[in-house]
Amino acid sequence: MIYRNFQDLSLSGLGLGMMRLPVVNGDDNVVDEAAAAEMIDYAYHNGINYFDTAWGYHNGNSELTAGKYLSRYPRETYYLATKFPGYDNSNMPKVKEIFEKQLEKCQTPYFDFYLFHNVYEGNVDDYLNPRFGIMEYLLEQKKNGRIRHLGFSAHGSVEVIKRFLDAYGEHLEFCQIQLNYMDWHFQDAEKKVALLREAGIPVWVMEPLRGGKLAKASEKMTAALHEMRPEEPVPAWAFRFLQSIPGVTMVLSGMSSMEQLKANIATFEKDAPLTDKEFDSLVALADEATKQGGLPCTACHYCTTHCPQELPIPDLIALYNEHKITGGGFIAPMAVSSMPEEKRPSSCVGCRSCEEVCPQQIKISEMMKDFCAMLGM
Repeated sequence: MIYRNFQDLSLSGLGLGMMRLPVVNGDDNVVDEAAAAEMIDYAYHNGINYFDTAWGYHNGNSELTAGKYLSRYPRETYYLATKFPGYDNSNMPKVKEIFEKQLEKCQTPYFDFYLFHNVYEGNVDDYLNPRFGIMEYLLEQKKNGRIRHLGFSAHGSVEVIKRFLDAYGEHLEFCQIQLNYMDWHFQDAEKKVALLREAGIPVWVMEPLRGGKLAKASEKMTAALHEMRPEEPVPAWAFRFLQSIPGVTMVLSGMSSMEQLKANIATFEKDAPLTDKEFDSLVALADEATKQGGLPCTACHYCTTHCPQELPIPDLIALYNEHKITGGGFIAPMAVSSMPEEKRPSSCVGCRSCEEVCPQQIKISEMMKDFCAMLGM
């Protein structure tokens, strides 16, 4: 196992993400405890020392599993991370109640790493609202030794992350973002990494394989990768990509089987960052794949000047592409739900005025209907 330095700590390059533990009969609420315990044991005994859980993972059962099986080991031999669940705005007034419950569930007197969970457009105002006292309370827990290191995870835009850093940056020690070669340009991950580097914030990675989607590749892409590194399996490219980015300290993978765990640990037996040529080739292949699957919007904004509803059409097309190309997920629904109702795709009246000026000749009104159907609106 390779290790990364973080302040005075030595962290395993690979962390066990506990959002996708093995479950019973496909029910995400019911963790297969025997299988999960076996994976935790294997991870612990094969060099992984960082375990990441959260209040909402497996409907609250991930923290219980972490507590039950990690507590068998000496507390000082592993690092435990969990998060305040501000992805649900109704939790904002409950920081003390939730934090105390998390300590109980995880059977621990302290958390090594504690995060503001999922800072994005729909909750950043509440996270920054002093009346909830979230930062004040967490800093108090840090002072009392019940939080060792404080950070945040973010699925929001570059602008949202910058706003959060401007307000709280002096107190934040790390940031967890969705980072992989598909999202380097597609989700502005490159700009997010640059922003964090400028702020002096180490990068924690979530979704390195984009929920497992990067564990496989098209025949064309597989052939291109094999030509560059014949010995490297396709899933390993996602990790080699991350090993090539300065500032990346922790890579979390939500592994749901022993097979996945063993394969990823084997990959992290060595550092093998990509050459500049390999890095550029991989990103180009990813960009080509995303463009083929989505609408060719260039965000010229001609359409917005002709929309009687004043809809943010390029933003909606970007979210539509995200949802369509990646086969669903929570990012697009989350982003759309954070928009005012009058700015959502359901507000399109189908007048086609936007289409008359679109240089790419995109059938925007049809996209809006399709997007509504995807989101169940």
